Amino acid sequence: QVQLVESGGGAVQAGGSLRLSCAASGRTFSIYAMGWFRQAPGKEHEFVAGIRWRGGSTYYADSVKGRFTISRDNAKNTVYLQMNSLKPEDTAVYYCAGTYSSDITTASEYSYWGQGTQVTVSS
Repeated sequence: QVQLVESGGGAVQAGGSLRLSCAASGRTFSIYAMGWFRQAPGKEHEFVAGIRWRGGSTYYADSVKGRFTISRDNAKNTVYLQMNSLKPEDTAVYYCAGTYSSDITTASEYSYWGQGTQVTVSS
């Protein structure tokens, strides 16, 4: 089992920045990749960014490329999502998730999910 706890959400104005953190505990050595997803009201989980736990290759949704950066600190078992130039359409609950699958962009491939953290961007 793997436990994930997110932190760092909040409310900012458009153009602002936030950094989300996801602390992982448990059997993290078996995880292939970590991802960040978001869910706006009435919508499905949307892939935002992903990172391979070993090697560190990163993947981004087109909507956040150039604005968001995913990174990890293996020693701390923590994954980060630095979000810059935030837009109102980035408003959502952001979830950290862990997968054993190489299909990093598909929500249904993830086995472990955090509780979510709200990000609100005002215009």
